[in-house]
Amino acid sequence: MKFQLPAPCKLNLCLTITGRRADGYHELQTAFQLLDYADQITFASADSLQVSALSGVAAEDNLVYQAAQKLAALTGCAAGANIQLCKRVPSGAGLGGGSSDAATTLVGLNLLWGTGLSLTELATLGLELGADVPVFVHGQSAWAEGVGEQLVPLTLPQRWFVVIQPDCQISTREIFSHPDLTRNSTPITIARFLETGSLNNCEAIARMLYPQVDEALQWLSRWGLARMTGTGSCVFIDVDTQAQAETIQSAVPAKWTSFSAVGVNDSSLHRAMASLGPM
Repeated sequence: MKFQLPAPCKLNLCLTITGRRADGYHELQTAFQLLDYADQITFASADSLQVSALSGVAAEDNLVYQAAQKLAALTGCAAGANIQLCKRVPSGAGLGGGSSDAATTLVGLNLLWGTGLSLTELATLGLELGADVPVFVHGQSAWAEGVGEQLVPLTLPQRWFVVIQPDCQISTREIFSHPDLTRNSTPITIARFLETGSLNNCEAIARMLYPQVDEALQWLSRWGLARMTGTGSCVFIDVDTQAQAETIQSAVPAKWTSFSAVGVNDSSLHRAMASLGPM
């Protein structure tokens, strides 16, 4: 058996931090917007677990490998798999690329191995790999609270996005541990977010620590409201049409990586799974 599945990326349309728990994790509110822009992962039956992922990264340090190991351990599955990751989404950019790769691995191997777990069970397992993994497993744009695992599906208006990656990678740990990070934002409702939008508490810290992010935001702001996704480093703007997005992207300075993509409410992963048949 052999098949290929996408691992789509996301944007955080906002990220407000409302508190800090005793265990050090932050309570937050965020809106996940899925994009129709993805890595591709190929799955094939094999006698052992073989992972071809990022060059220079040991397989055991990759979230794809870790996801496979966790699923095998939970289910007692002894089957192997040949997993090949074709990377398209930038790493360390606030787009959830690694988390999405892990989610697609869980969903894909659940099919390949016939382990029969529900999406809820896969999302619970995925949370052990990262707070963003569950939203990719469930495959819907969503409002998230807690540490990002409490999800409410969102139906967002269709928008096109231009995404720029400055020449830097940002450590999430560095941003969340910074003493100047705002950690007491007033919680808002989903209805309020949909009406007025919200802020990203991490953006000011990232702009201060990484001048490349500040420069990219200033450049992109000439086209409208520019924002940073997650803890960065990618910044983005949304527009009405594909033509507008392509016009802005064509003007992006060559020193920055960029792409344009349409926002979606339902993940391309689940559309692909539907074409393969029931899990």
